[in-house]
Amino acid sequence: MSGRVALYLQDKHEIRQGMAYAQYAEARGFEAVWQAESRLVRDAIVPMAAFAAVTERIKVGSGVINNWTRNIGLLAATFLTLDDLAPNRIICGIGAWWDPLARNVGIERKKPLKAMRETIEVMKRLLRMERVSYHGEFHHVEGIELDVVHGRREPRHVPIFIGATGDAMLELAGEIADGVVLNYCVPPEYNDRALERLEAGARKAGRRVEQIDRPQLIVCSVNSDHASAVQASKELLPQYLAQQPHIAQATCTNAAIVDNIQSTLV
Repeated sequence: MSGRVALYLQDKHEIRQGMAYAQYAEARGFEAVWQAESRLVRDAIVPMAAFAAVTERIKVGSGVINNWTRNIGLLAATFLTLDDLAPNRIICGIGAWWDPLARNVGIERKKPLKAMRETIEVMKRLLRMERVSYHGEFHHVEGIELDVVHGRREPRHVPIFIGATGDAMLELAGEIADGVVLNYCVPPEYNDRALERLEAGARKAGRRVEQIDRPQLIVCSVNSDHASAVQASKELLPQYLAQQPHIAQATCTNAAIVDNIQSTLV
């Protein structure tokens, strides 16, 4: 894993600026560029296509989309399309989303582990160009396939990474995913536990944890002025603790502190 580095972009920069960053990263040997999709601000797919269009070698990943708001057929077709644009360079990072955002847009996130398992199982089969009939609790498809008439009909190599934070989702990632996107704003002790859960999941599938790619998101506040860098950190951390409860839980932040931050931000 040593020497591997990637670029992770959210919504702070204009998309064309992000395209220039992707080219810069490729020229300097970065392995991948990832585009976030979390708040209702910027979807991942459009920037991914833009980054792929102006680069030739660097991998392009979603970091991460959710498995609730895109129909499974459309989801597979989207990543087939991206793979048409950048063959063998696309990574599908997918996560279970989070409340209250999901709830506020009408999504009931029940049984997130089962929903994720079904999503990945059907998507992998579609990207292998299989004709799929599947009747689960969350996905019901009958005799569907990716309808490639003009283009490459061969199976597509699109690794699927689960953006996992909780113990159970980490274990599922170890069992069924090609990789896991480990979250940021977490202490080293969290990573130790995460690797234990990944290893437990890998054992279920007869795999070793070393076979699972494990990129770790790291947030850095970069500024030539120390005080400005610290202030930027102070602005970012409360936002994530307030808006994304799974990150607050992973950091072991006292619930009273989180409540106070939430009441202040509101």
